[in-house]
Amino acid sequence: MPRPRPESVTQMRAMLSQMIADPARRCFAVQDCGDAAVIGSTSLYDLDLDESRAEVGATWFDRSCWGGPYNAESKLLLFGHAFDDLRLARLALRTDNLNVRSQHALARLGLVYEGTLRSHMRRQDGTRRDSLYYSLLADEWPTVRNKLRARIAAKRTA
Repeated sequence: MPRPRPESVTQMRAMLSQMIADPARRCFAVQDCGDAAVIGSTSLYDLDLDESRAEVGATWFDRSCWGGPYNAESKLLLFGHAFDDLRLARLALRTDNLNVRSQHALARLGLVYEGTLRSHMRRQDGTRRDSLYYSLLADEWPTVRNKLRARIAAKRTA
Protein backbone atom coordinates (compact mmCIF):
# COMPACT_ATOMS: atom_id res chain seq x y z
CA MET A 1 0.00 0.00 0.00
CA PRO A 2 1.37 3.48 -0.73
CA ARG A 3 2.27 5.81 2.07
CA PRO A 4 -0.92 7.70 2.96
CA ARG A 5 -0.99 11.27 1.70
CA PRO A 6 -0.68 13.58 4.74
CA GLU A 7 -3.80 15.62 5.39
CA SER A 8 -2.47 17.79 8.20
CA VAL A 9 0.73 19.48 9.29
CA THR A 10 1.10 16.87 12.05
CA GLN A 11 0.82 14.01 9.55
CA MET A 12 3.28 15.73 7.20
CA ARG A 13 5.79 16.15 10.03
CA ALA A 14 5.43 12.49 11.00
CA MET A 15 5.93 11.35 7.41
CA LEU A 16 8.99 13.57 6.93
CA SER A 17 10.47 12.46 10.26
CA GLN A 18 10.12 8.83 9.19
CA MET A 19 11.75 9.55 5.82
CA ILE A 20 14.61 11.51 7.39
CA ALA A 21 15.26 8.71 9.90
CA ASP A 22 15.81 6.19 7.09
CA PRO A 23 19.61 5.70 6.77
CA ALA A 24 19.22 4.72 3.10
CA ARG A 25 17.52 8.02 2.24
CA ARG A 26 18.74 11.60 1.85
CA CYS A 27 15.89 14.12 1.92
CA PHE A 28 16.15 17.68 0.65
CA ALA A 29 13.80 20.62 0.94
CA VAL A 30 13.50 22.82 -2.14
CA GLN A 31 13.41 26.50 -1.28
CA ASP A 32 12.68 29.59 -3.33
CA CYS A 33 15.84 31.70 -3.24
CA GLY A 34 13.77 34.89 -3.19
CA ASP A 35 11.95 34.39 0.10
CA ALA A 36 13.33 31.03 1.36
CA ALA A 37 9.83 29.51 1.29
CA VAL A 38 9.81 25.72 1.04
CA ILE A 39 8.20 24.97 -2.31
CA GLY A 40 8.95 21.27 -2.63
CA SER A 41 11.03 18.28 -1.73
CA THR A 42 13.13 15.60 -3.38
CA SER A 43 15.26 12.74 -2.15
CA LEU A 44 17.67 9.97 -2.88
CA TYR A 45 16.40 6.66 -1.53
CA ASP A 46 17.49 3.02 -1.58
CA LEU A 47 20.93 4.62 -1.37
CA ASP A 48 23.62 1.93 -1.47
CA LEU A 49 27.11 3.41 -1.33
CA ASP A 50 28.74 -0.03 -1.62
CA GLU A 51 26.92 -0.66 -4.90
CA SER A 52 27.24 3.02 -5.87
CA ARG A 53 23.56 3.53 -6.70
CA ALA A 54 20.35 5.21 -5.56
CA GLU A 55 16.85 6.04 -6.71
CA VAL A 56 15.43 9.54 -6.99
CA GLY A 57 11.95 10.06 -5.67
CA ALA A 58 9.49 11.58 -3.25
CA THR A 59 9.76 14.65 -5.45
CA TRP A 60 6.92 17.13 -5.25
CA PHE A 61 6.42 20.85 -5.79
CA ASP A 62 3.71 23.28 -4.89
CA ARG A 63 1.42 23.45 -7.91
CA SER A 64 2.15 27.19 -8.26
CA CYS A 65 5.76 26.26 -9.10
CA TRP A 66 4.96 23.83 -11.91
CA GLY A 67 6.41 24.88 -15.24
CA GLY A 68 9.08 27.06 -13.66
CA PRO A 69 12.78 26.31 -13.29
CA TYR A 70 12.48 24.65 -9.88
CA ASN A 71 12.34 20.98 -10.91
CA ALA A 72 15.27 21.38 -13.31
CA GLU A 73 17.25 23.28 -10.67
CA SER A 74 16.58 20.67 -8.00
CA LYS A 75 17.53 17.85 -10.39
CA LEU A 76 20.76 19.67 -11.28
CA LEU A 77 21.67 19.95 -7.59
CA LEU A 78 20.51 16.45 -6.63
CA PHE A 79 22.17 14.71 -9.56
CA GLY A 80 25.33 16.75 -8.94
CA HIS A 81 25.34 15.65 -5.31
CA ALA A 82 24.84 12.02 -6.35
CA PHE A 83 27.52 11.91 -9.04
CA ASP A 84 30.02 14.59 -8.01
CA ASP A 85 29.90 14.33 -4.20
CA LEU A 86 28.80 10.75 -3.50
CA ARG A 87 30.49 9.39 -6.65
CA LEU A 88 27.55 7.16 -7.50
CA ALA A 89 27.69 5.13 -10.69
CA ARG A 90 23.93 5.02 -11.26
CA LEU A 91 20.68 6.81 -10.48
CA ALA A 92 17.26 5.34 -11.19
CA LEU A 93 13.95 7.16 -11.43
CA ARG A 94 10.52 5.64 -11.76
CA THR A 95 7.23 7.17 -12.73
CA ASP A 96 3.59 6.16 -12.91
CA ASN A 97 2.61 4.97 -16.38
CA LEU A 98 -0.12 7.65 -16.37
CA ASN A 99 2.40 10.46 -15.72
CA VAL A 100 3.21 11.16 -19.35
CA ARG A 101 4.52 14.63 -18.50
CA SER A 102 7.24 13.12 -16.30
CA GLN A 103 8.08 10.46 -18.89
CA HIS A 104 8.60 13.11 -21.58
CA ALA A 105 10.73 15.24 -19.24
CA LEU A 106 13.00 12.32 -18.33
CA ALA A 107 13.43 11.28 -21.97
CA ARG A 108 14.09 14.89 -23.04
CA LEU A 109 16.93 15.09 -20.51
CA GLY A 110 18.49 11.94 -21.93
CA LEU A 111 17.68 9.43 -19.22
CA VAL A 112 17.39 5.90 -20.56
CA TYR A 113 14.09 4.04 -20.37
CA GLU A 114 14.86 0.60 -18.92
CA GLY A 115 11.46 -1.03 -18.79
CA THR A 116 8.10 -1.26 -17.11
CA LEU A 117 7.29 -3.05 -13.88
CA ARG A 118 3.72 -4.16 -14.39
CA SER A 119 1.22 -3.78 -11.55
CA HIS A 120 4.16 -2.57 -9.47
CA MET A 121 2.40 -0.68 -6.70
CA ARG A 122 -0.82 0.90 -5.53
CA ARG A 123 -1.81 4.47 -6.22
CA GLN A 124 -3.36 6.66 -3.52
CA ASP A 125 -6.82 5.67 -4.81
CA GLY A 126 -6.02 1.96 -4.42
CA THR A 127 -5.74 1.14 -8.14
CA ARG A 128 -2.63 -0.67 -9.34
CA ARG A 129 -0.06 1.16 -11.40
CA ASP A 130 2.72 0.18 -13.73
CA SER A 131 6.05 1.87 -13.02
CA LEU A 132 8.31 2.99 -15.85
CA TYR A 133 12.00 2.89 -14.91
CA TYR A 134 14.62 5.30 -16.23
CA SER A 135 18.30 5.52 -15.37
CA LEU A 136 21.25 7.84 -15.58
CA LEU A 137 24.85 6.63 -15.40
CA ALA A 138 27.84 8.63 -14.21
CA ASP A 139 29.37 8.88 -17.69
CA GLU A 140 26.06 10.28 -19.02
CA TRP A 141 25.87 12.93 -16.29
CA PRO A 142 27.91 15.66 -18.08
CA THR A 143 25.52 15.64 -21.06
CA VAL A 144 22.44 15.69 -18.81
CA ARG A 145 24.00 18.45 -16.69
CA ASN A 146 24.38 20.60 -19.81
CA LYS A 147 20.76 19.93 -20.82
CA LEU A 148 19.55 20.88 -17.34
CA ARG A 149 21.57 24.10 -17.40
CA ALA A 150 20.12 24.98 -20.81
CA ARG A 151 16.56 24.30 -19.60
CA ILE A 152 17.09 26.46 -16.54
CA ALA A 153 18.48 29.31 -18.64
CA ALA A 154 15.55 29.05 -21.08
CA LYS A 155 12.99 29.08 -18.26
CA ARG A 156 14.62 32.10 -16.63
CA THR A 157 14.49 34.14 -19.85
CA ALA A 158 10.95 33.07 -20.78
